[in-house]
Amino acid sequence: MTPELSVVVPLFNEEDSVRPLYAALIGALEPLTVPFEIVFVDDGSADGTVPLADSIARADPRVCLVKFRRNYGQTPAMAAGIAQARGAVIVTMDGDLQNDPADIAGLLQKITEGYDIVVGWRHQRQDKLVSRKIPSRIANALIARVTGVPIRDNGCSLKAYRACLIKKIPLYSEMHRFIPAMAAIAGPRIAQLKVRHHPRRYGKSKYGLSRIYKVLLDLMVIKTVASFAARPMLWFGLLALPMVAIAAAAFGWTLASLAARGTLSLPIAGCGVIFSSSAIILIASGALGELAYKLGDLREHEFAALTERVLGALPHQPAGARP
Repeated sequence: MTPELSVVVPLFNEEDSVRPLYAALIGALEPLTVPFEIVFVDDGSADGTVPLADSIARADPRVCLVKFRRNYGQTPAMAAGIAQARGAVIVTMDGDLQNDPADIAGLLQKITEGYDIVVGWRHQRQDKLVSRKIPSRIANALIARVTGVPIRDNGCSLKAYRACLIKKIPLYSEMHRFIPAMAAIAGPRIAQLKVRHHPRRYGKSKYGLSRIYKVLLDLMVIKTVASFAARPMLWFGLLALPMVAIAAAAFGWTLASLAARGTLSLPIAGCGVIFSSSAIILIASGALGELAYKLGDLREHEFAALTERVLGALPHQPAGARP
């Protein structure tokens, strides 16, 4: 039976959390009476995470395990899980037991109400104030300011998406936290929902202040794409305009000097050549960008036509059943 709900869980050195997490997920998902699957993605764990997750997947056909040969990071792991997911709704969450699987029901309720993305908001966050909470608040305010998408908790991994939307979004670097902002181009309906957040029970946090630099760079990329994607020729043309003016002035000076004194100013003429060449490259880049955007328009209906029917009233697939 094809699942209607996929829960994607990246794992990295979570050997103590895997079995309790699986039990909590089954306890939360089975009462939903919706066919589901759990997609564990091991991000190159160096402990016993893989054998434990593998044994769970072999015992329960509703569980899928994707294994990386080395550690690539949370975003690539999440992207791999999303690519593997078969459900019409995809829920993402962390594998450290800080997200509560019991909150998945609330996310799905919002989806059935017509929302395309539901973002969890950790209203009683159980993290350190200086190293986690304060940087997170600053980052959330900055992201909302730059992108215009007012998400209160971009860093919360517990989110629900319509698969037809999330599968169209390229994910890399630390981009998983910017999915709502990137998806905003397609005009989805976004809801936010208060969710529980538990203290970390096992291991150490993989997050730190070093990620702030990556987040800032990714934010610049998002802003650039959001601002320029629909009008590449305009923006490249604006960049080329001063170069055209400088090149014209340089060539004018060169011709005037040649007419008046019969000499050619090579430095000024060279300056004109450089700036005119740069302007041509920018204009050509704008034209290529415009072409790429127009070609993308041919598939825009696939990106924006978000399916309304997502969850059915079918019973869940028993643990011993085979699809």
